[in-house]
Amino acid sequence: MGIAGSRKIEELERELQRTTADNANLQTELTIALERQSVTAKILNVIALSRTNVQPVFDVISESSRRLLGGETALVTRVVNDEVHLAACTVGSEVGDAEIQATFPAPLTSSGIHSRVAFTSTMAFRTDVETEPDVPQPVKYMARARGYRSIIVVPMLREGVAIGTIGVSRAEPGVFSDSQIDLLNTFADQAVIAIENARLFEEVQARTTQLARSLDDLRAAQDRLVQTEKLTSLGQLTAGIAHEIKNPLNFVNNFAAVSVELMDEVNDAFAPVVLPVDVRDEFDELRGLLKDNLRKIVQHGKRADSIVKNMLLHSRGVGGEHRPTDINGLVEESLNLAYHGARAEKPQFNATLVRNFDPEAGVAVVFPQEITRVLLNLMSNGFYAVAKRSSESQVEFEPTLNASTRNCGDDVEIRIRDNGVGISPEVKDKMFNPFFTTKPPGEGTGLGLSMSHDIIVKQHGGRIDVETEPGEFTEFTILLPRGSNISSNRGSEP
Repeated sequence: MGIAGSRKIEELERELQRTTADNANLQTELTIALERQSVTAKILNVIALSRTNVQPVFDVISESSRRLLGGETALVTRVVNDEVHLAACTVGSEVGDAEIQATFPAPLTSSGIHSRVAFTSTMAFRTDVETEPDVPQPVKYMARARGYRSIIVVPMLREGVAIGTIGVSRAEPGVFSDSQIDLLNTFADQAVIAIENARLFEEVQARTTQLARSLDDLRAAQDRLVQTEKLTSLGQLTAGIAHEIKNPLNFVNNFAAVSVELMDEVNDAFAPVVLPVDVRDEFDELRGLLKDNLRKIVQHGKRADSIVKNMLLHSRGVGGEHRPTDINGLVEESLNLAYHGARAEKPQFNATLVRNFDPEAGVAVVFPQEITRVLLNLMSNGFYAVAKRSSESQVEFEPTLNASTRNCGDDVEIRIRDNGVGISPEVKDKMFNPFFTTKPPGEGTGLGLSMSHDIIVKQHGGRIDVETEPGEFTEFTILLPRGSNISSNRGSEP
């Protein structure tokens, strides 16, 4: 083989070596590209799975940045209230991790490279911290403590403003390639997407919750409006009926009372008249029957008048003046009045009265007459319940009514508890409805609890709740604001 052939072979060998090297480089670049593409896809997948939690995204970005750039440390930070906070960190040593954790959060105006990038919204890097002339000595000390020579930090931009940073530091000095910078910028864009997704999702969730709450409030307002319109119509109808009944009822009561007096006068007039014995006996019997009937007319007429008055009270607003009132004194007075009333109606009735008054209950601005009406109604119902249980009980039973107060800061609480027959669930659901009663005919109008509810809730802005166990007890809890939350719709008495 000649010289020309040898040269040809050498050229072919060199060409083959170059081709092999190029192929190796291409293979390396392809491997790196595939790995970066895989990592990018992984991050996108994490973003899709973590709609409200961005931490998994930051963790993957931090770990991937350190690995793909051959770094010693990788950090992800977020800007919160003009401070740079550490969001994720991947380090090569525990000492470096402790050093990094100690430097965050850092003000945006501090000299650290992450703060500087976040403040200026521009990328920053150092190829060799030890040899570059403009590196401050404290930065060199920090770099030595963390074990790095070169560092690059890119901003996470939203509408041109940094909302965080991603940084990678390496133990050896050197320039970061364009492809590495592009990769970090891609990670930064993905981090921003994750943050924005979480923010938008939270906003949508909050807006959905707000709309659902508004819808519930609207439905509740509609229900209250319908109920208010019903009660208003009922009040107007009640007032009209009460007025129409009251006038003829007054005539019935007055003429019945006068007729009783006239019967006494007839008796006096016929006393001196001599009549046969059988006629006198029949006359006295008829006179007695007539007088008893008139008394019953008067009695039931007064009962009807009381019902009409309750109807009128239910159809109007509050009465009297609202003023600062001692709650303990009001409850004590109402308890005494209610008990004396129960004793006057049934002289044989007895009950144990328990008072648990909080000395700190203090004063509340209320309509005392109206609150007294409520307390009298609840206490009277309590006495009725214990009396009923006492009459039905086969064992020894001690009727007890407990009245208590409690200071609740801006509110004051009143509890009325009896150990009577209790209230069944089906009755409890209807007990505040107007004209609903479980008492026998003639003993209840069904307006007491309805009026009590209106007085406490609508007129005083308070709350009235009931807890009961059939056959065991009933406890009403009233919560009254101390301030003047009185409804302005007082109305006037018909």
